[in-house]
Amino acid sequence: MLYREALNRAYDEAMALDETVVTLGEDVGLYGGSFRVTEGLVEKYGEKRVMDTPIAELSIVGNAVGMAIGGLRPVAEIMTGNFSLLAFDQIINHMAKLRYMSNGKITLPMVVRFPQGVSKQLAAQHSESYEQMLCAVPGLRVLSVCDVNYAYHALKHAILSDDPYIFIEHELLYNKKGGVNFDEQLDPFKARIAKEGRYVTIVSYLKMVDDVMTAVPEIEKELGCSCEVIDLCSLNPVDYETLKASIEKTSRLVMVEEDHKTGGYGAQIVSWAAEELFYALDAPPLRLAGADVPIPYNRTLELASIPTPDSIAKDVIEWGRKNDV
Repeated sequence: MLYREALNRAYDEAMALDETVVTLGEDVGLYGGSFRVTEGLVEKYGEKRVMDTPIAELSIVGNAVGMAIGGLRPVAEIMTGNFSLLAFDQIINHMAKLRYMSNGKITLPMVVRFPQGVSKQLAAQHSESYEQMLCAVPGLRVLSVCDVNYAYHALKHAILSDDPYIFIEHELLYNKKGGVNFDEQLDPFKARIAKEGRYVTIVSYLKMVDDVMTAVPEIEKELGCSCEVIDLCSLNPVDYETLKASIEKTSRLVMVEEDHKTGGYGAQIVSWAAEELFYALDAPPLRLAGADVPIPYNRTLELASIPTPDSIAKDVIEWGRKNDV
C-alpha cells in the first residue's frame, strides 16, 4: 500500500464510522486532493462531507474550528506547509486555546493536515518546515508521518480523537510503499524503532528517517558499530522514554532533521538529552540539519541546503572517528 493510500484508507474508515467526520480544503473533493489523499471520498460521502474550498487557508481552518465547536469532526487539508502560515491565527489563537479559555466547555475534535519540506525544485515558498513553531504552541498535538503503517493508524486516531491535531506529511513520501497491519493497536505517541543497534542512537522524523536508513550501512561499515534509528512519529508530545532507553544503551546521540539548524526542532531533543542524560553520554551530541538559507530552486543548491544520505554518512563517520565510536 502507498503512503497516500494508507491515509485515504484512514479517512474512509473514519468517515464510515462517524457521520460527523467531514473534510474541507482546496481540491479535496472532485480532484481528490493535490496528492490524491482524498481520492474517491466525494463520490462515496457526497459534497456535504467532502468540501472543496476557495484558496483561503485562514478561512479553511477558521471554518473547521467553527465546525468542531458545532459538533463536527473536521479534517482541514492545507496544500503545503508554507500556505499554513496564512492560517496561523486560527491555529494558534483558536484551535489551540479555546478549550483552555472556555474552561473545558469547548472541545475541538479537529485535524489540520499538510505536507511540508523539500521536494524537487519547488523553491523557497513551497519547501519550508514549520514543526518547530507548531510544537511550541501548548494545546496542539503534532504528529509527523514517515512510515506507511503509522500513517494509517495515526490519522485515524487523530480524526476520531477529541483533541486538536497538526498532522504533518512529506511531499516526497506520498508514493512510498509499505505494509499496514490493520489489526494493530498502535499508540500514535510512541516513537518507532526503525532499526535496533548498540553503539549510536540516531533520532529523526519525516523523510529524514528514510535518508538516515539509507546512510546507516555506510556508517556501520566505516565505524564498525551498529546504529539504532528512531523515528519520533509524535513531535508533541515526545516519547522521551524510548529515547532515554536507547541513549542509555548506546551513550551517543545523533539528531537528523530537514529543518533549518538555527531554532530547528532538533534543538529540543538535544537540549533535553543534555539536561536529563548528560552523564549517560560518552560524546557530545551531533545535530545535522538544513542550512540557514531559504531553500534554493537550483537542484544542486537545493540538495546542498539539507542533509542527504551521503552527507549524513560523511558527517556521522567524521563525528564517530573524532569521538572514538
